[in-house]
Amino acid sequence: MGPSFLRCFLLLLWVVTFADAGSIGVNYGRIANNLPSAVKVVNLVKSQGLDRVKVYDTDPAVLKALSGSGVKVTVDLPNGLLYSAAKYPAFARSWVQKNVVAYHPSTQIEAIAVGNEVFVDPHNTTKFLIPAMKNIHQALVKFNLHSTIKVSSPIALSALQSSYPSSAGSFRPELIEPVFKPMLDFLRQTGSYLMVNAYPFFAYESNSDVISLDYALFRENPGVVDSGNGLRYHNLFDAQIDAVFAALSTLKYDDVKMVVTETGWPSKGDENEVGASVENAAAYNGNLIRRILTGGGTPLRPQADLTVYLFALFNENEKDGPTSERNYGLFYPDQQKVYDIPFTVEGLKNYKAHNQPPLTGGQQVATPVRGGVSKSTTGNTWCVANPDAGKERLQAALDFACGEGGADCRPIQPEATCYNPNTLEAHSSFAFNSYYQKKGRGMGDCYFGGAAYVVTQEPSAYFTLISFKSLLIFVIAF
Repeated sequence: MGPSFLRCFLLLLWVVTFADAGSIGVNYGRIANNLPSAVKVVNLVKSQGLDRVKVYDTDPAVLKALSGSGVKVTVDLPNGLLYSAAKYPAFARSWVQKNVVAYHPSTQIEAIAVGNEVFVDPHNTTKFLIPAMKNIHQALVKFNLHSTIKVSSPIALSALQSSYPSSAGSFRPELIEPVFKPMLDFLRQTGSYLMVNAYPFFAYESNSDVISLDYALFRENPGVVDSGNGLRYHNLFDAQIDAVFAALSTLKYDDVKMVVTETGWPSKGDENEVGASVENAAAYNGNLIRRILTGGGTPLRPQADLTVYLFALFNENEKDGPTSERNYGLFYPDQQKVYDIPFTVEGLKNYKAHNQPPLTGGQQVATPVRGGVSKSTTGNTWCVANPDAGKERLQAALDFACGEGGADCRPIQPEATCYNPNTLEAHSSFAFNSYYQKKGRGMGDCYFGGAAYVVTQEPSAYFTLISFKSLLIFVIAF
């Protein structure tokens, strides 16, 4: 687009604090009869640049294979052992000695998950959870490992009484006094964190008539405003996580951190499992990884640098249930990728999301519906600078866009049409949008290492947002 067609308009953006990037781990489940040896698995994990794994037991072969690997490990005390760990402190000490002390620190065990989704366990083990967690922690104290190894327990989103809108998130009333308050007190006192398993797939599968697939897969969409706090959400994952943060806030535990111990999307499912496909699994996991590794928290907790564990490393052929249960893997048992996505910041540089729908004008945006999404999602879009990315990241991205990227940066040169205001954010927005439009507005074209994001309203007029402390003015050219 030539300079004669360029117009400059003012856009006012709120300034928020930029968060450090989070980290990505993977769940290593083994309910299968055709998986490679633990040694090969550890080599595979390292070859992909992954430095965190979560396992569902304390299998000696696995823990030995992880020894000296530099991979951080979260181990699990299974639900079936909760009773013994709760009733008998000696059992908890013995378990820790045999399954943790015997391997640590050569095997870098960083956390113990006491049980898994205990509240939905049909064997009614909820009443044993808190005593078991405390006894396991006391065992760690005995061996002087309590400062380096954290104790927690993964919860499912079914532990929430309400999750929509996110600001109304609350825990189930019957669990608050007997479980959540003592658990959160324990996590606060020991410096641990809440473990949460979150699956946007389940919400989409059950409500595909009202939840946009683009919203579920982190793809471009207008987003939806939370009616309770005015925050705008552009993906279902953030909305689910913020519902848990809101529930914590309601109980006055804003200081308790969170780790997402499971999330994923199946590459195959039964006929009634809407959305289960290779393309969608690649889009969800690939975009989630980019979302986590390039920094920025959730709308409610913008400074939260989340650690997220993908589910799962392999397709597991002996799992019960629908077809999807056996097809969450990132890899086949022969160690070949089910779909090609990167797991590191370096790998993200050349990554483009799978199955991005074409962007066409003229589509209407539906009124948000229950579930916090909009039915229609795409339209004309523009790429603007993220003013919170930091000067170094913005400058590097601007240099790329105006150099190798081929953006038309002549109008932001000294004395040119759009040189003023002469700020890094203003010039970056101009260059990023030039590059984005030139490339056809693809999903990966407004990335720039987290230094930019897409807006869906044309910046064609003066916007007035009043804030004397957190307002930044810059120019967008298009």
